[in-house]
Amino acid sequence: MCDVAVANPDGHGSYDPEAFLDKHCARCHNDERMSGNWSLSMVNVADIGQGKGLAEWESILRVTGRGEMPPPSRPKPGDEELKSFVSWLEGSLDGYAAAHPNPGRATLRRLNRTEYSNAVRDLLSLDVDVSESLPTDDTGYGFDNIADVLSVSPTLMDRYIVVAGKVSRLAVGLGADQPFTTTYLLPKEGSILNQGIPSYDERMSTDLPLDSRGGGAFNYYAPHDGVYEINGYLNSNTNNEVDRLEDNRVSLRVPLTAGSHTVGITFRKQLRLDESVQTLRNTTEDVPLPTEPPTPLTLDFIVDGARVGSTRVRSYYMSPRFAQKNFPRDVLEINVAGPYEASGPGITPSREKIFSCQPSFWPFTENYCAKKIIARLARQAYRRPVTDADVERLMAVYAQAHQSANFEQGIAAAIQAILVSASFLFLYETDPPHSEPGFVHPVTDLEYASRLALFLWSSLPDEELLTLAEKNVLRKPEVLQQQIKRMLADDRALALEQNFAGQWLYLRNLEFQRPDVKEFPDFDIPLRDAMKRESELFFSSIVRENASILDFIKSDYTFLNERLATHYGIEGVQGPAFRRVAIDAESMRGGLLGQGSILTVTSYSNHTSVVRRGKWILDNLLAAPPPPPPPDIPALKTQQAGKALNAREQMALHSQDPACSSCHVRMDPLGLALEKYDAVGRFRLTDAGRPIDVSTNMPDGKIFEGLYGLQSVLLERKEQFAGAFVQRLMTYALGRGLEANDQPQVRQIVRAAAQDNYRVHTIIWGILTSEPFNYRMVPHHE
Repeated sequence: MCDVAVANPDGHGSYDPEAFLDKHCARCHNDERMSGNWSLSMVNVADIGQGKGLAEWESILRVTGRGEMPPPSRPKPGDEELKSFVSWLEGSLDGYAAAHPNPGRATLRRLNRTEYSNAVRDLLSLDVDVSESLPTDDTGYGFDNIADVLSVSPTLMDRYIVVAGKVSRLAVGLGADQPFTTTYLLPKEGSILNQGIPSYDERMSTDLPLDSRGGGAFNYYAPHDGVYEINGYLNSNTNNEVDRLEDNRVSLRVPLTAGSHTVGITFRKQLRLDESVQTLRNTTEDVPLPTEPPTPLTLDFIVDGARVGSTRVRSYYMSPRFAQKNFPRDVLEINVAGPYEASGPGITPSREKIFSCQPSFWPFTENYCAKKIIARLARQAYRRPVTDADVERLMAVYAQAHQSANFEQGIAAAIQAILVSASFLFLYETDPPHSEPGFVHPVTDLEYASRLALFLWSSLPDEELLTLAEKNVLRKPEVLQQQIKRMLADDRALALEQNFAGQWLYLRNLEFQRPDVKEFPDFDIPLRDAMKRESELFFSSIVRENASILDFIKSDYTFLNERLATHYGIEGVQGPAFRRVAIDAESMRGGLLGQGSILTVTSYSNHTSVVRRGKWILDNLLAAPPPPPPPDIPALKTQQAGKALNAREQMALHSQDPACSSCHVRMDPLGLALEKYDAVGRFRLTDAGRPIDVSTNMPDGKIFEGLYGLQSVLLERKEQFAGAFVQRLMTYALGRGLEANDQPQVRQIVRAAAQDNYRVHTIIWGILTSEPFNYRMVPHHE
């Protein structure tokens, strides 16, 4: 390092950062000790002005600004001393970034399978989810829309071709006219204690009648007007429910118009359920037979929320394995077969959108209409005006299929070609002609519209966005503000809930959580789904209402139905429908950390995890992840001298190892504060037979207790939380990991948001007007 005098942060005289570094860092971070594998000789103050070592200096700013360095064992700098150094370093890094714009490296980004499915839906007005027909995407930096990991293989292209062929024919109205069966398996528990699969005495979907129980519903796309058979299999309440016996099959034939429908089978809800429920016995030897004869139950067939027919079934089925009658009868599987007696493609939103031009008389010939249709669809699919060359290539595909079949077959073939073209599959951006590598330039308004739609909708720009972009007025502040407001109010903005929040909050992992049935017999699929829905609605309400992101930390409201409210011990909530509920201080809820989804997904199947919960908070709420654990880390001891240890005692014993304590001193206080919530998020007071102590302290010595104390600690670090949230949202918006040159932009967005109480729309506006979102750097050739 060299002696460098720089401007003082307060604007008076000069400031010497070397003195701070020598006093507080040099003792450990030198060439001999190399603490943390790092030495001060590896950086130079003068390098910041030359754009060198920015990642190292950002790391120094991060650990000093958060008070993580110097460590607790070393003397701490005074508040003013620390403030001066942080202010100097932050100002130096931000100043360099302002003088040397760098939007980050450009990458070619493929639509992930969710974005592809949404784009197909919006392009063709086709309400069919094709994402499950494509392979799962890899993830990077916590998200599955990261350009660097969205590779393309021959196998993947084969899948795209198959899927594109299927959906193009379906949209045009050329779906199979021979009967085929679509199967939906209802999400069910496994056999409980080897005594049958449980059913649910509640309405299982908002697509089912209010007075229904059990059963289920799913989205089905009818390819033609015609007659279809709705059939299903009921459980027999044996200990083996893989059987699909004809005696347990029910069916009904109904007419359906072409297009999307919700199809379900469900039991009629009775005021007083007359089916008794026997006591479960954890044994295969003692399996009681029913003592009462079966009673008739009404089973309804549902299409688009309305009953289209019903039948009567017995309340249990006596199979060769006999019936156990431990649970009310339920539906295991729903099938729709057809079409029978197909009468034509019908009038669907897809056909109305596609066939905006109908061949009739001159000049509306088939070729004329084909060119109009193809050009209009290609414009939206490619997210830009199409060229004559674009249309000619697609018309060649159309002509070949038209020659061997007919007009509609030709249109379907052209749509398939659109759906597998590079212009549709990739977010393709151009650079000015003859521009040198490293040259920074703004993206066009059309390219910006594509970025904007992928961010907020995980889909294509609609006609309004494309029109504004073609006029080059989309990024005018008043226009952009109006469009952001419109887009966030649109149902397509639920993509933020499902894709961003689903990954940021680990909600996608919840379906793989399998709490131990012996430890948590009340945990079931409806409860798990309710937990996930609470967090989704909570996130969406903050976005739609432009609330402060500090509500994620602490709030006086949440979203509950009766099942989840009962689990939380909150009274006054009835019925399966979710609604916003005001909560009081005694509820021990509020914010993300009081929600069952977060508490469950950060636990093991049979017990809580202080480490998982603490690490989740550091990773997702503070952007301060601990280093990876050392190899061969010993398992926690659950007993000592024959006595069961609670979580606090286990962690205290584990952290005695110096190799472990440096990380656990940061994680454990955060996780211990949540120990009064068990592995499925229920409030409790004891663990291992002893009262739970949730008082703890941070590495800096601050003492706090329980959820509310932890919320106060996080609110004191609200700027750090806001920075963490901006980093996650910006990573998702850009489709790439953030680098050192992005951090000044993050700080700028956080400072602007702080002036507006950290409202989420202000943060979104900051990202959408940021340098990385608006500019592109000409890539260097490798």
